Amino acid sequence: MSTPIERVQPSDPRVPPVSPQMALRVAVLGGVAMVMFAIIFFRLWFLQVLSGEQYVVQANANRVRDLPIAAPRGQILDRTGQAIVSSRTTNAVQIVPSLLPKAVKVQAAEYQTELSKAQAAFLATDEQLSSLENELSTARARVSVAQRGELRRLRRADHLRTVPVPPLPRSAVAGASLFRRLGEVVGLSPHTIDERVVVGIDTTPYANVTIKTDAGRGALTVLAERQSEFPAVVQQPVSIRVYPYGEMAAQVLGHVGQISKEQLKLRPFRGVQQGTVVGQEGLEYYYDRYLRGKAGVQHVEVNAAGTTQPSSIKPTPPLAGRSLRVTLDLGLQREGEKALLEGIERARAGGKPAVAGAFTALDPRNGQVLAMGSYPWFDPNKFAKPLTNSEYAALQGASSGSEAPAPLTNRAVSGTYPTGSTFKPITAMGALEGGVLDPNAALGSGQCIQVSTQQFCNSGHAEFGALDLVNALRVSSDTYFFEVGKLANSHGDLIQEMARKLGIGEKTEIDLPSEITGIVPDRKWRARVAAEELACENRRHVSSCGISDGRPWSVGDNMHLAVGQGDLITSPLQMAVAYSTLANAFMNNGNGTVVRPHLGMEIDESSGGLVQSLSAPPLRHVHLNYSDLSLVMEGIHDAASQPGGTSFDVWSGWDQAQHPVYGKTGTAQHGTLSGGFTEDQSWYMCYVADPHRPIVIAVTVEQGGFGAETAAPIARLLASQWFGKPKRFIAGSSKTL
Repeated sequence: MSTPIERVQPSDPRVPPVSPQMALRVAVLGGVAMVMFAIIFFRLWFLQVLSGEQYVVQANANRVRDLPIAAPRGQILDRTGQAIVSSRTTNAVQIVPSLLPKAVKVQAAEYQTELSKAQAAFLATDEQLSSLENELSTARARVSVAQRGELRRLRRADHLRTVPVPPLPRSAVAGASLFRRLGEVVGLSPHTIDERVVVGIDTTPYANVTIKTDAGRGALTVLAERQSEFPAVVQQPVSIRVYPYGEMAAQVLGHVGQISKEQLKLRPFRGVQQGTVVGQEGLEYYYDRYLRGKAGVQHVEVNAAGTTQPSSIKPTPPLAGRSLRVTLDLGLQREGEKALLEGIERARAGGKPAVAGAFTALDPRNGQVLAMGSYPWFDPNKFAKPLTNSEYAALQGASSGSEAPAPLTNRAVSGTYPTGSTFKPITAMGALEGGVLDPNAALGSGQCIQVSTQQFCNSGHAEFGALDLVNALRVSSDTYFFEVGKLANSHGDLIQEMARKLGIGEKTEIDLPSEITGIVPDRKWRARVAAEELACENRRHVSSCGISDGRPWSVGDNMHLAVGQGDLITSPLQMAVAYSTLANAFMNNGNGTVVRPHLGMEIDESSGGLVQSLSAPPLRHVHLNYSDLSLVMEGIHDAASQPGGTSFDVWSGWDQAQHPVYGKTGTAQHGTLSGGFTEDQSWYMCYVADPHRPIVIAVTVEQGGFGAETAAPIARLLASQWFGKPKRFIAGSSKTL
């Protein structure tokens, strides 16, 4: 049986055959389409399956904002463990921006626009200033009047960054009414509340704006009971810093405040979030890393419009800071500040300006700061709420456009003063150790010493006669030490080297910020400042910059230095270190240490357990010839204990056998290049010996007169407190240096 053969039907003559070229094109296009669909499919699979979780996290991050929850700062305790700084929790009054009327948000948007314009204008002006200063520094011609005017205008452009908050629109009736009612409760003007809201929205638009940190129990109760009358107003628990003793040791303890943009860039604050409260000065600043604790995090959800939404994410609670125990003795600190104020008031009653002062008390064996004070003082509790510009200017000493002593300045550490006769023991040690002074030689006869055309005289042109070293220290003969300065000048920098050896002219490395370095002038220093003066005159095209008079070092400079005058600049703290070096070397047969003054003793857990002991090893060891040192110490002991001594009257009735006093008065003049002088500055330095609790005290009162009449009685009151003796303010003679 044969297999049937399938017939092939002929093609439809109406359909043209497909050419090979067309078939190839169709195949290529189909392949490209398939590849594209495959890529799209793979990409969708990659985004949804492989990377889905990653993008969910990023999306959440875009809608979640983290706000810091301030940790309660650790306590600061005195040497016995008594709290002198603490924290407490209170409710802050806050406003929720998202619940405010639309008109307030429009006002905030307008402020942000103006702020951006002002910042741009400031940057442009700052660039112009830099360009003009560079141009003038390289120009040879003198600066024209027009150029001076342009420089003044550009240098005053900082005000461009200050943008006033625009007024609340009249249509914002609800907002104005809310601010008025709230202001009546918390004691703020409606305008102030409005300003804080607008600035807060600009700073952190997704966070509540704090209107008042510590409104008081009465205000908080009213807001809680009448909550329906205050829409958008909430209460938030916050921890605030408390200084229970107010002004006491204010400059030492410091104060706190929200971290600034500039501080965020500093290494000590690396990783700290904006809005965190940190130490701004004093111990609060120096030990901030321990006291601050670890901030918690509040997670705020924000929608596409930037409005906060209720969040289901639990906040991370903060960790409280650790406690700092310091070396301060609370009783001595109180008495020191009381004594300083009494001395200043008595000086004013006697016709002296007595505008400011400071004191420091050290343990000369180890550098522990037992007390430290600076007047005028301030209350750090004021920083718990925002300060007005005028309030802060007054704390900086720039109130009402006039220069005044700045309460924020710690004059014990940052005061820049000549020392007067309190420097004479250092001069004596330098000359003795340098071998240019015979302590038994009679020097300093006459009221004045003539060098070239210049006279160097005793205060009041007193005549002490020719004296040996011990008696010259007892009566504080200027003419004697002028001669010592003249002798030492021909042998180099003997006095300067001794001053630096004892700790003058260098930072003491105390655990406080803003410490000065000081100046111990010598030939190299004078040559350097003369060169700086010349360079400044050439750069600014002026006849004088006020840096130096341009002359080289002279014998007169060394004679002024010998009595603690001239260009010598130091602080009460540096002088306390120098006298501590003399004292501990005297205790140990000439083997002494330059102590490192310090306040921190230990870091403790908030529960009280020890975390870390703080050590302060001495800056260096020194050896002083004990025979020379004994003569110097004998001289300043006689000054406080023998008739005719400069502070003998001040220490009358003191038991010198039980607690011998080694003290030196000082009366310094503040001078300028033009030769103008203010009222004398009162100084007193003393070491009071004791086998178990010796003390070195430094006191100075600006424009307070002679050392014996103002500073020395203050020092006696401190010593009386330290050794438990009756307290008497006994002023010495107004004629003794």
